[in-house]
Amino acid sequence: MVFNSLAFFVFLAICLVVYRILPHRAQNLFLLAASYFFYGAWDWRFLGLILLSTLVDWGVGLGLAATRDPTRRRWLVGASIVTSLGLLGFFKYAGFFADSLARLLSLFGVTLTPLDLAIVLPVGISFYTFQTMSYVIDVYRGRIAPARDPLDFALFVAFFPQLVAGPIERAESLLTQILAPRTQTLEKFSTGAWLILWGLFKKVVIADNLGGLVEAVYSEGAQPTGLEVLMASWAFGIQVYCDFSGYSDIARGTARWFGFELMVNFRLPYFATNIGEFWTRWHISLSSWLRDYVYVPLGGNRRHRDRNLFLTLLLGGLWHGAGLTYVLWGAYHGAHVVLHRHLRPLTQRLAPTGGAARQVWTLLCVIVNFQIVTLGWPLFRAPSIERSGQLFWALFSNPAPGLVLDWCLPFAGLCAPLLLIQIAQWWSGDLEPVGRWPFPLRVLVFAAVAAGIVLFGEDFGEPFIYFQF
Repeated sequence: MVFNSLAFFVFLAICLVVYRILPHRAQNLFLLAASYFFYGAWDWRFLGLILLSTLVDWGVGLGLAATRDPTRRRWLVGASIVTSLGLLGFFKYAGFFADSLARLLSLFGVTLTPLDLAIVLPVGISFYTFQTMSYVIDVYRGRIAPARDPLDFALFVAFFPQLVAGPIERAESLLTQILAPRTQTLEKFSTGAWLILWGLFKKVVIADNLGGLVEAVYSEGAQPTGLEVLMASWAFGIQVYCDFSGYSDIARGTARWFGFELMVNFRLPYFATNIGEFWTRWHISLSSWLRDYVYVPLGGNRRHRDRNLFLTLLLGGLWHGAGLTYVLWGAYHGAHVVLHRHLRPLTQRLAPTGGAARQVWTLLCVIVNFQIVTLGWPLFRAPSIERSGQLFWALFSNPAPGLVLDWCLPFAGLCAPLLLIQIAQWWSGDLEPVGRWPFPLRVLVFAAVAAGIVLFGEDFGEPFIYFQF
């Protein structure tokens, strides 16, 4: 059951009707049952995994509250982390590490044939694993009190709007909202409707239509020109952004209809002027998680800052998938973040201090940073290291335009609505400006977006890209 399907909206309508007539405690129980139904619709066998993670980390939280002994507390946290990362590692990375070991041994003349485990990756495991890990670590650090009721904690882990692809919520935000009575207002319904509608537009109109262009260039066997690789990489950058931020918008809008407020996961990332700023705007729930639970424990800004930055982004790449391409993508971003840190004093001296020159400089920085991010996408999107190497070779060795001129008009037409809305967001400093516009204009925009979904929407029911992570 995916957000861009009729089945989901039927499910959502039923949930909203039942939810409205229940008192607070019954609402939580109903949402938990609905969330397990939602997740079980993917594969009921994976419910056992999420239940195991829930019970282990709920029990560890209570255990941490019951003892002040440092050794016992460390053992409890260690048990939780080993369980969480053990499950994640087995289901997501077992094949990758087995293949990597076989390749390493082959360098020394040792032949090892890894077992084909045929492991199915449980949907959303990377997201809810990091969510429960942050809960245990925050209880250990004394930042939050543990959840006493296992059902409330289970809802925190399995809340269906953000279960499959985030955002990765913290207990101090989502669990607090679960424990408190919630209100639903007309304003929340209206703004939630806009988030759902706009998120759906980004997914089925922009992302899914750009997918064909991207696939034509990135697929094995294709022989694109350099400019075709460049445009396909631009297209994939827009596709993955609209696909993932579209999911996040629908999740936030759906949660708002139930009285919850989820964190903003994207904040105009392609308006960033440098790679460090990009990572404060892109997949914010993951980047802030890595900052708080990896970068800071490694030493943060206090010591070995370059090493800490690089390792954090490297881990961020590995989080996305069990493949060397993702590791190299993380290393690419890590290296650029470190490089930017050292070049920043120079760029600050070169930057104009004000007026039109400053605005031109800012625009130039945005364009350059967008291109830096774009050059990393072949590592992220290509099906193999070999294929990404072929794409890079074509990019820098074959400047022919190929089909680029034929692609320009459709590409511009798909990107134009996104650019218009994002300029309005940037200009107003408000990520939801449509909700503040006059009512007639709001109705017109809602109608135009809905018409776009009906007329140009592609592949309703197509899974979101980040489901594979």
